[in-house]
Amino acid sequence: MRTATTTHVSQERATTHHIKYMYTCYSPTAKMCNRPPITMLRRFFSGRVCQGIAAFFSIDKMNEELIRRTPSNNQQQETSDNDQESQQHTLYFKPVVLFGCFLCVVINIYVAYYAGIVVRILVLRNGQVLSVPQTKLNGSTQAANPSVGKMMNLSVKQLPPPTVIPGKEVPHTTYTFQHFPVEGSRNSYDLHLPRLHEEYEHDDVVAMTNEDDSSDDSSDDSSNDKEGNDDLMEGLHLPVGQHLLVDIKNVDPIFLNSEERLAEAMIQLVDESKLTLLSYHCHGLIPVGVSCAGVLLESHVAFHTWPTEGVISMDLFTCGSGKLIPTLPSIQQLFGVKAANEDADDPMMMWSHKLRGFRKGFVPEYNFELNPLDADLGSEILGSHDYDIKKPLVSAAETDFQMEDVYEVLDPVNRRLSDYYKSLEDDGSYESLHPEFFAPDHILLLDGIIQSTRYGDAPYHESIVHPAMITHPNPKRVAVIGGGEGATVREILKHSTLEKVVMIEIDEGVVNLSTKYLPEWQDCSSIAHHDGCAEWCFDDERADLRVEDALAYFNDNFGSSSISKASAEPDLQDKFDVLIMDCLDPNDDHPFAKVLYTDDGYVTSLYDALTDDGILVVQIGEAVNNRSPSDENGSFENRSTMIKMLDAIGFER
Repeated sequence: MRTATTTHVSQERATTHHIKYMYTCYSPTAKMCNRPPITMLRRFFSGRVCQGIAAFFSIDKMNEELIRRTPSNNQQQETSDNDQESQQHTLYFKPVVLFGCFLCVVINIYVAYYAGIVVRILVLRNGQVLSVPQTKLNGSTQAANPSVGKMMNLSVKQLPPPTVIPGKEVPHTTYTFQHFPVEGSRNSYDLHLPRLHEEYEHDDVVAMTNEDDSSDDSSDDSSNDKEGNDDLMEGLHLPVGQHLLVDIKNVDPIFLNSEERLAEAMIQLVDESKLTLLSYHCHGLIPVGVSCAGVLLESHVAFHTWPTEGVISMDLFTCGSGKLIPTLPSIQQLFGVKAANEDADDPMMMWSHKLRGFRKGFVPEYNFELNPLDADLGSEILGSHDYDIKKPLVSAAETDFQMEDVYEVLDPVNRRLSDYYKSLEDDGSYESLHPEFFAPDHILLLDGIIQSTRYGDAPYHESIVHPAMITHPNPKRVAVIGGGEGATVREILKHSTLEKVVMIEIDEGVVNLSTKYLPEWQDCSSIAHHDGCAEWCFDDERADLRVEDALAYFNDNFGSSSISKASAEPDLQDKFDVLIMDCLDPNDDHPFAKVLYTDDGYVTSLYDALTDDGILVVQIGEAVNNRSPSDENGSFENRSTMIKMLDAIGFER
């Protein structure tokens, strides 16, 4: 037993090392001195934290109390062993009790955490508990995740099976799958296309083939259907495709967490898109969210949801020649479900479209310059995922001459979405008083090439019209080649000296499309300086719209064979004071554009169609920069050829 001689340690040492001093001097054995009870707390805390805890336990006061009550040597010898054990129990009682309380708190936290997880899962499943790991539905399989099924019995919902468009032939496919145990999935579903004949004997297939070869008669409809299917299958085997990426926010959280409603929307989208869904697989995630992937005959469709954020992300990839842009309204309607509460925002969709794969070298006679999706339409409009608003007003509308597209876009770089929404209100704000400054842009594209935009309307059409009209001393008769959107005629009608403007446009579809989707281009309501004006530009009595070929018009009326034609229609012989070519760029890889700028007979007829002081205005494409090659060696060879021809004919610049 240690004596009390160590009590002569200085007060400074006792203060600095009071924790060690207490247990060193008054432990009944050396073994207990080497393993004091505070060591148990030091395993959880270290350094100054341990000292802070010890101070919280008031060990300084315990130390002083024990020193004050230290017995003398004689008294210590008279003390019995039972008294010493009682003193030791008193010394150790408080730290042990506190450690036990701390351990109980830790255990309770872990128990409550895991109990909460189990209860939340049961609540999410609406209290429906079933022990069905796998069910059959109309020949399709719905399998619950085996790992989750082992942890607890969850409900297995009845999801709809894939369907096939009536009359569409689907080739026989082999279905393989592999399930992996995933703890974060609350349930899983696998559904595949029902088959009337799951297996075919080889001999039966040979017999059917021989029977088809021996038959001589077939209907025209059957032949056409077969030819269409052959074209589709041929497209499926080419290494090319289209990829549509869609993000929608402000969607109903209940819809985003329902596997049944999401599966129904996916099947309906596939049917409306004329695609074929072979199988699909959905996983309901813990605590919320759904991930689904559908295997298409053409490729795949997949999406993931974040119900608490109201967001769904989707991608649709297809091979073949089917167009994906027309499916956007269906996607917006089926998956952009608005929340039920009254103050919920309308769903907002962002999307982009990209061409995938390798066309050159695999697609016969493929020319990327003739594919609208490889032109401005693909790079400037469809390929961008940053527009706050991107809506196809007209998508891939084909006429007898070209493909037409009109898009409504709002680029956050130029305009803010909040300002546009404010312009729609009637609150007297600057935005609401001048909505034309904050509206989304409208873009007209012909064969994928940008022709005109809402915010480029005034800079382009005013500059192509007014300099020539002001330069001419008295412009009375004006001709426009192209200009189907009507904005060039609108600017010409603003001049009071004008008596007649003739617009020659080969494609009436452009005029009709602009009338419906680009009304600002043909709005002449601000022109009121004569009696024959009208709100619609082409209704003005001075406007003469002719839907015909401009080359034929000028060659027939002002070319070498125009004399006999003029005798029948003398008014056509009247020459023009100003002639404006508002048509294709000279660098467009289009046969018609090449003729417009390089045909010698046509260019000569333009010279003959002008009066002696007449002015010719030609839109000749983009301006060059310091890195551009010469027109003769670059992409503007047509422009160079026309300028040389104009100089040779007699035009002055």
